[in-house]
Amino acid sequence: MAIPILQVENLSKSFGDLLLFEHVSFGMTEGQHVGLIGRNGCGKSTLLGLLAGLDSADEGKITFRKDVKVGYLPQTPVFHEGETVWQACSRMICGEEEELRAKQLLTQLGITDFHQIVAELSGGKQKCVALASALLSDPDFLMMDEPTNHLDLSVIEWLEDYLKRNKVSLLMVTHDRYFLDRLCTDILEIDAQRVYAYQGNYSYYLEKRQERLDAKQVEVARANNLYRTELEWMRRMPQARGHKARYREEAFYELEKVAKQRFDERNVRLEVKSAYIGKKIFEADHLYKSFGDKKILDDFSYIFARYEKMGIVGNNGTGKSTFLKILLGQIQPDKGNLDIGETVRFGYYSQDGLHFNEQMKVIDVVRDIAEVVDIGGGEKLGVSQFLQYFLFTPEQQYNYVYKLSGGEKRRLYLCTVLMRNPNFLILDEPTNDLDIITLNVLEEYLKNFGGCLIVVSHDRYFMDKVVDHLLVFNGEGDIRDFPGNYTQYRTWKEEKLRHDREQEKLRDEKPQASSWRQRENSQRRLTFKERREMEQLEMEIAALEEEKKGLEVALCSGKLSVEELTEKSKRLPTLNEELDEKSMRWLELSEIEN
Repeated sequence: MAIPILQVENLSKSFGDLLLFEHVSFGMTEGQHVGLIGRNGCGKSTLLGLLAGLDSADEGKITFRKDVKVGYLPQTPVFHEGETVWQACSRMICGEEEELRAKQLLTQLGITDFHQIVAELSGGKQKCVALASALLSDPDFLMMDEPTNHLDLSVIEWLEDYLKRNKVSLLMVTHDRYFLDRLCTDILEIDAQRVYAYQGNYSYYLEKRQERLDAKQVEVARANNLYRTELEWMRRMPQARGHKARYREEAFYELEKVAKQRFDERNVRLEVKSAYIGKKIFEADHLYKSFGDKKILDDFSYIFARYEKMGIVGNNGTGKSTFLKILLGQIQPDKGNLDIGETVRFGYYSQDGLHFNEQMKVIDVVRDIAEVVDIGGGEKLGVSQFLQYFLFTPEQQYNYVYKLSGGEKRRLYLCTVLMRNPNFLILDEPTNDLDIITLNVLEEYLKNFGGCLIVVSHDRYFMDKVVDHLLVFNGEGDIRDFPGNYTQYRTWKEEKLRHDREQEKLRDEKPQASSWRQRENSQRRLTFKERREMEQLEMEIAALEEEKKGLEVALCSGKLSVEELTEKSKRLPTLNEELDEKSMRWLELSEIEN
């Protein structure tokens, strides 16, 4: 039987005249993993803050079970001035066993210098410290606000696995759709000041949400038809009405509320024209870049093709953002040449690009760039119309920037980048803080973008949808080109790791096995049949090794179609198994021969 852990009743919250949600109720039970979804600015982070006791609701009741220990990971962690990594985490532990666990957890999150000042760490490392602190508190109920923002892909996958194995109840806000799909048992959606519950993962939510919207459309359409009939009756009726007429009049006003609901799934329409781009994009010729002993680029050469869509992945600190800044001319390489085509017009969306004047109005931010925007096909839009494409209503356009949520500021930033009509987009972590609806439309726009694209992102779903191939930054200047999306790369990497482990295991076993077999076989020689088998194996192994070499060359060539890549990726593990099996049998026979 499911044991209740949290109950929320008739909760309402507003800021001035902005109503976030009204009279919402929901509950959670032990072991539930719940994803909280909604548009930017709908109140997701505010709701977590209310549950964490950081703010108070206008009305309503929040009840946790008496013995429940609550943990909270905020979107932007705050630490004490001068606090070290160990000080930030040690508040949550007592005893030697827990100290050892804390060190292991920090190491798994990629942090090894426990005495470093937290403020000196990158945003991603600070998030890891906050995450470690939250996990070390051993909560029964853990709330996380955008836990995957700024984290390495390897850390995201580690966290995914950790939370799967943990019995903690989870309520999390995240735009990472793979994270939602693989972790969540339930989804809560904030929409139009209400909360809707879905008993299933993210994929199930998408299906059931569409059913809800379709049903709502039918309801509104029926109400509109009936409303027109009732409106005619209201106009014909005299002012003096009997009891039945007054009852019908009251019902009319209730019907009017339903009929006049604004039911339009407004999406961000990023239909912005890209400028013409020539055949020459950029050529990197033997680039070198280091910071002290740390190598970023080590004899890197690359010719970027027209309309190419490249993803860049790698752990924090391997040089991804530095590479982009070298490409943009913001940082100079130590050695080598970078030749940019004359027609290239960069559009750069950076991690730290939110440098708005907080006291400016939204519409004035855009007007500072242009009064009209060319969206292609001979069509031009005024600033106000253009902002409505980005879900900024006329009322919101005259709001001050400081009133926007983090995701709304990101959306405004994206708007200012795209309205300049670039033909080469460079996006450094574009998915952080954007809601899923905006991400879906951004993905569609990028897939159809008539220019070149480089994306650095830790969002695996986003990368899978928009890039053709990857540059993998392994650190110390080791950069590899992989001809596929992130999921294909991850599958290949896991298979390679499995194969390497098996080979290492075989190498460790060989001396012992050899000694045992030599004693066993010291009294006999190979039979005629065994000698023929050994000769046949030698030919088969040579053929398999040749095929493997050809496969590896093809997989690294960057010239395969998706179908060819999938086919050859599936063949490689099967080929390795055959090669291992035949090699082991050949070793057995060779030991008898010797």
